[in-house]
Amino acid sequence: MLKFDRVSLQGRLDSVEFELQGDQKTALLGSSGAGKSTLIALANGSLQADQGQVLWTGQPICQLPRRRRRDIGTLWQDLRLVEELTALQNINAGALGRHSLFWALRNLCDARLCRTTCAQLMAEVGLTEQLLDQPVQQLSGGQRQRIALARLLRQQPMFVLADEPLSALDPVLAEDVIAILLKQTGCLVSLHRPDLIHRFDRVLGLRHGSLVFDVRSDRLSREQIGWLYSSD
Repeated sequence: MLKFDRVSLQGRLDSVEFELQGDQKTALLGSSGAGKSTLIALANGSLQADQGQVLWTGQPICQLPRRRRRDIGTLWQDLRLVEELTALQNINAGALGRHSLFWALRNLCDARLCRTTCAQLMAEVGLTEQLLDQPVQQLSGGQRQRIALARLLRQQPMFVLADEPLSALDPVLAEDVIAILLKQTGCLVSLHRPDLIHRFDRVLGLRHGSLVFDVRSDRLSREQIGWLYSSD
C-alpha cells in the first residue's frame, strides 16, 4: 500500500526500496542522522525525492489530491500544534482534509464545534474535557503530546507515520503513545528504542541513508542492532 521505489534524496537517502502493507506495524530504526525523519517526510509527501517515487495505493503520493493524502496521518516529533489555538481547535485540525474552507473558518470561531467528538478523543488519550478550551501553549509537554495524538485520531487515517514519538517521554506516557499507535490499522514508527521492536511485525534499519535490513522483528539479532548504531 505504501511503496518506496528506489527513492533517493541527495545527501539524505540512497535508493531506498520497500513496500508496506496497510495492516503492518513497522518500526524504523537508525542512529541520529541516518535518514529516519527524511524517510517519514517523503512517505507523507512533505518532501519530494530527487530520484524514484513514493506510491500510496499505487499512485505517486505527491500527485494525490488533498482528500486522498489525508489517508496517511503523521505524528511529528515537534508535534506541529498551533500554539495560540485551543486544544479543541487543534484536535479539529485533524479533520480539515474532510471539510470545506468554511468549516475550517468555523473551527477558528466556534468554541463548541464538534465538542462531543473532541471530548471523546480526549478521553481516549487520557485527558479531561476541561482542557479543551485551553490554548495548547499553556499545557504541559505530556498534555501537548496527547493533544497531537487526539488530532491524529480525529483525522481517521488509514495508515500512520510517527517520527520519534517517544523522544523525551516518561515511561507511562511512552507506553500510552505506543499503545495508541499500534491500535491503528497500519503504522511506520521511527524509534530510538530497540527494546520495543517486539511490539512490531517488521523492522527497517537505516544506516547513513541506506536501507540495510528489512526483517521480521523476531528475526532481528542483537548483533544487527549493535552494528546499526555503531560508528564504524
